[in-house]
Amino acid sequence: MTLSDIDFPTPSKGDDCRMVREILDLVGDKWSLYIIVTLKDGPVRFNELRRQINGISQRMLTITLRGLERDGLVKRTLFPTIPPRVDYELTNVGRTLLAPVMALVTWANSNQENIQNARVRYDAS
Repeated sequence: MTLSDIDFPTPSKGDDCRMVREILDLVGDKWSLYIIVTLKDGPVRFNELRRQINGISQRMLTITLRGLERDGLVKRTLFPTIPPRVDYELTNVGRTLLAPVMALVTWANSNQENIQNARVRYDAS
């Protein structure tokens, strides 16, 4: 597959472009990718998610999970126990994000030195 084979959204497509931007804003925010990767192996309890994602606050985890749930990427299951138990897992649509997300993570890992060097050169000029 080459770049010419990809149907890139353009601003002239109006609503399509806005919708794509909204979706990319959601999955590309600071915490969504971490949550998606953390859920890759199956259901995870809320507090376990918070422990596994370094630096996320309870409030931000709640907000981000609600957004992912609203868009059908994450499923929330409440178990009526005392105290209540809540599990989160990727939906089928959410699972389709794993390959592109991991490709992006792999790209970032492979290029972090190049990017850091470019920043140093840019800042020095």
